[in-house]
Amino acid sequence: MPFGAGSMGIEMTKEEFRKKFPHLAAEMEAKVMAKAIGGVRWEGAEAYDELRNPDAIAFLRRCDTDAQALEIIAYLEAKGEVSKDYAERLRRQLKEKGLSSFGDKKEPGYYFHKYYNKAK
Repeated sequence: MPFGAGSMGIEMTKEEFRKKFPHLAAEMEAKVMAKAIGGVRWEGAEAYDELRNPDAIAFLRRCDTDAQALEIIAYLEAKGEVSKDYAERLRRQLKEKGLSSFGDKKEPGYYFHKYYNKAK
């Protein structure tokens, strides 16, 4: 199958691509700007996009205490960002499994370190 088939109607082999765009090909092969996909979470049909559209879990992972997490859940529920049922599931998970059950804490600079991979 040709490289890039179907993406924009442009088809070429990897060798042709390397000849026409040597720097871009080298950057792509070195994975200079790569985003690892560890899992996808969504409610409904909309795909989860952590950077442009953070979900409730993304906000909860910034919290230091259960009280902060409960405040975030209440806020998101009041604004209609999460359903009542989903908010209740989050509260139950928080009570039964603790704040760490939502994932590692997101410290300042989290997105920079996770998504910006400097060329080596």
